[in-house]
Formats: sequence, structure tokens, C-alpha cells
Amino acid sequence: MTIPGNQETFAAIWPGGVNAVPRIDPAVRPESLDGKTVGFLWDYVFRGEEIFPLIQDAIDQTYKDVHFVGYETFGSTFGGDEHQVLRQLPDKMRSNGIDVVISGIGC
Repeated sequence: MTIPGNQETFAAIWPGGVNAVPRIDPAVRPESLDGKTVGFLWDYVFRGEEIFPLIQDAIDQTYKDVHFVGYETFGSTFGGDEHQVLRQLPDKMRSNGIDVVISGIGC
């Protein structure tokens, strides 16, 4: 690394190390939420009971035909029985016709 205005060169080491988790591309986003069912997921850690209604209201104001499935349908994605909740998630999403998920991760 060379500092502007200085002729000295310094070695720099990235302290974060090598990424342990491979990068994956996000899912393709729908062009519109009209006619879609949105599922809310939450880890029950921080203010989801306040935030999700605000998100739902904003979506309702933007789209005319959108349906919602609350986080209570799925259970907490953190702590206690999280492994069971996550294991059952694909089936619950299918059975509830979920097209889009908004996941809240507290703290």
C-alpha cells in the first residue's frame, strides 16, 4: 500500500481472514407484490411485533392485492426449538402459499 504524497510502501494484512461461508446470489425478486402472499419470519428478539405491522401497512398502501401470513405461523427462528422451526419451514411455506418472505433478525 502506498500512501499518497509519500514514497514509502507498506504491507497491509486483512485481519478478517478468509471467508468461511461461500457467497450465494439472492433469489430473484418479483416485479410486484400484487397477487402474492408475503410471509413474515422473526427470531422473536427485537421489536418485530412493532415493526412487522408497519411494514405490512406500507405494503398495503402500495399494492392492492397482497396477502400476509404472520410470524406466529412459523415460530421463532432463534433459540429453543429453532432447529425444528427451520426444518418445518419449507413445508409451512408451501402449505401457506408463501411467495415472498420478509425475515426480521433482532438486535
